Amino acid sequence: MIGILGIAVFIYSGIFNIAADDPHWPVTFKILNTVRDSSVQARSGALTPPDLNIDTRIKLGAGNYDAMCTNCHLGPGMEESELSLGLYPKPPSWRKIGKVDPREAFWAIKHGIKMSGMPAWGKSMGDGDIWNIVAFLQRLPHLTPDNYRELVASSNGHKHDSK
Repeated sequence: MIGILGIAVFIYSGIFNIAADDPHWPVTFKILNTVRDSSVQARSGALTPPDLNIDTRIKLGAGNYDAMCTNCHLGPGMEESELSLGLYPKPPSWRKIGKVDPREAFWAIKHGIKMSGMPAWGKSMGDGDIWNIVAFLQRLPHLTPDNYRELVASSNGHKHDSK
């Protein structure tokens, strides 16, 4: 009973600051990251990625990434945007997201991540288009700013099949 009362006091007292400019307590951050990582791993493990080394797939993914992801995750040669500066938790940098397991990247892009600012792109994009972005992400950490701009320019821009 005391535990329930303590939880109620915590919830209704306003002691926990939900402001995006006030970082989580270290223990809260650790718990949330562990829950997120475990959830994504559990739900993505059975996915089978298509061939992610097809140039057309990578080019199409480049155009969609540039249009839909750079405001938060940025790209080679990009400075932080007004949007990315205000997000908490900070979205993973483009330097890191290409090193994520492709199945986990696909799942996170398709379903989003609650309370993180990461939208569920599967509501507006088909699986093939999401895999294109994942294919591009595998190349992204290795691109120079010039390589990035060239690849985006060759992509014919933001195109995907809506659901």
